Amino acid sequence: MALYLQPTQDLTIDTQVSRTQYQFTLQATTLDALSHWVPKLQNALQSLPQLSEVSSDWQDRGLAAWVNVDRDSASRLGISMADVDNALYNAFGQRLISTIYTQANQYRVVLEHNTASTPGLAALETIRLTSRDGGTVPLSAIARIEQRFAPLSINHLDQFPVTTFSFNVPEGYSLGDAVQAILDTEKTLALPADITTQFQGSTLAFQAALGSTVWLIVAAVVAMYIVLGVLYESFIHPITILSTLPTAGVGALLALIIAGSELDIIAIIGIILLIGIVKKNAIMMIDFALAAEREQGMSPRDAIFQACLLRFRPILMTTLAALLGALPLMLSTGVGAELRRPLGIAMVGGLLVSQVLTLFTTPVIYLLFDRLSLYVKSRFPRHKEEA
Repeated sequence: MALYLQPTQDLTIDTQVSRTQYQFTLQATTLDALSHWVPKLQNALQSLPQLSEVSSDWQDRGLAAWVNVDRDSASRLGISMADVDNALYNAFGQRLISTIYTQANQYRVVLEHNTASTPGLAALETIRLTSRDGGTVPLSAIARIEQRFAPLSINHLDQFPVTTFSFNVPEGYSLGDAVQAILDTEKTLALPADITTQFQGSTLAFQAALGSTVWLIVAAVVAMYIVLGVLYESFIHPITILSTLPTAGVGALLALIIAGSELDIIAIIGIILLIGIVKKNAIMMIDFALAAEREQGMSPRDAIFQACLLRFRPILMTTLAALLGALPLMLSTGVGAELRRPLGIAMVGGLLVSQVLTLFTTPVIYLLFDRLSLYVKSRFPRHKEEA
């Protein structure tokens, strides 16, 4: 006997109830292929350290009766396969043959074979079939009845037989490690073309989220570049502002590694929040420096130096406000703290690293891109047309 425990979840995206938290399906075109590969794949998955409590809903030790009809003998007696099918259905199909109506109720009359006197496979042998000459022939005269093992139930997905593997992720491993281990196992087993696999439920949503998160961040960066380019009327200095983002990402990842936390969806949300918070430091400096250059005629070096002096206090105050706001998320120990803690860890780590580095790197990158802009303008001067 095996006992499987799952935490209670108020919101779930799983489409079926399973023994463990995550699901993985194996689909085949035939039952024979499914029964051949299910034990092999299950044994391989159970040997992986990234997975625990691996089980499947495939139960192929049920008993079934197989009726092998000798068609030549049946045709000599004038018995067709339809006659055999009707006889078996009359005996075990619970055919409704009549309804008895009374003043108070109605009663359905169901036709079935009397299995009390002949239980088991012997009940099949005593079924009588009508031959061509009007006599009755026992089923055992034209068929061989065998008892075999068969699946207790057959699940289907997209009209094909399928079995579902359930698994949990042990402590010290992430869901990403488990997914990659399963994919590597598939390659090692070299599954044939008629066998397909697919993750289900929360595991499928995890894969989809990882695939779209990168494009989501890229789209956000492109949108910010366009907005900043229109705001400052420059192609170069929006890159200066966006150059602060890698330091925030590195700080968040380092904090997650040091804390031993996973890069889950909550941590990714924290990194996305850092994009807006950290970018603010560079905006405050670049905005003041560009205004000083264009309105006061200051040199780029003097403008960015003056911006660092005057904007240091607002930058420090806003960063500390965000940092202190994220500390309760990182240090909380109440109910549901495990869900919120990666968000706080990512924000605190990203803010600390970016605060230390961007104050030094932003002026350097600003002057570097300014010199690059002057170099490009000198190499490719604009020729104004004479009016």
